[in-house]
Amino acid sequence: MTRFAARTKVSLREGLLDAAAGLLPANGYAGLRMADVAALAGVSRQTVYNEFGSKAALVRAVALRINAGFLDGIHERFAAAGDVRTGIHATIAYTVANARENPLVAAALGTGTAEDLLPLLTSRGKPILDASTEVCATHLRERLPALRPAHAALLAETIVRLALSHLVLPTHEPAEAADSVCATVLPALEHFSGSSLT
Repeated sequence: MTRFAARTKVSLREGLLDAAAGLLPANGYAGLRMADVAALAGVSRQTVYNEFGSKAALVRAVALRINAGFLDGIHERFAAAGDVRTGIHATIAYTVANARENPLVAAALGTGTAEDLLPLLTSRGKPILDASTEVCATHLRERLPALRPAHAALLAETIVRLALSHLVLPTHEPAEAADSVCATVLPALEHFSGSSLT
């Protein structure tokens, strides 16, 4: 494949993901039609199927792209943090606040048509859980070299699961959610790393 062809393919894929992301908040999974995605992107319906294979695969790709954006923000906040506690706090507050502002995530967490997308964060959310856990575990290992990889993975997954719980049942403001997660995981991080984080 030439560089031009590769760029064209990426551009097509991004255009289809943009179109689907724009339609999903109002239509949800059940109401999303591949023909509407195609029309919005200016291509044929068959082109959408050729690129993604199915509506389920298209919606998963949209969810993973949104998650990739969140992970970029998490990288930035961990990198800017002076210590582990600040990094965890900043990433949880950022994740909760931005999830509420993202039209698609907010729609999935609401009670409208797009609520049928919620399983992408819960029962069918393993790809998002795995990607987020790996990013978090990497930052924990970098900041706490004494932390064994297995413990880093366990604690990172706990952090991600707690963050997801604050998204699914938003009873706290972002900073309060971050305080709660830190209060839960910092003692375990101190125990497994042998470091004082307070």
